[in-house]
Amino acid sequence: MVTLKDLKPGQEGTVISIGDKGPMRRRIMDMGVTPGTVIKVIKVAPLGDPIEVNIRGYELSLRKDEAENIEIKM
Repeated sequence: MVTLKDLKPGQEGTVISIGDKGPMRRRIMDMGVTPGTVIKVIKVAPLGDPIEVNIRGYELSLRKDEAENIEIKM
C-alpha cells in the first residue's frame, strides 16, 4: 500500500481511500481529498511535516499523520 506520505515532490497519484475513521477522515474529505481525485506532491518540509500538495487546482498543506491515512494509486 502506497500512502501520500510515501510520495516525493513531483510525483502524483489518484486517491484510492482514506483509512482513518471519524473526525480526521471528515476533515480530510472536507478539504477536497476524496477517492478518485488526482493529487500531486509539490514539496515536503525538511522534517517531513507538513506536505504541500496540489489537488483540484489549489495548494493544500497536510500534516504527516493525515498523509499516512491517504492511500494512493500511482
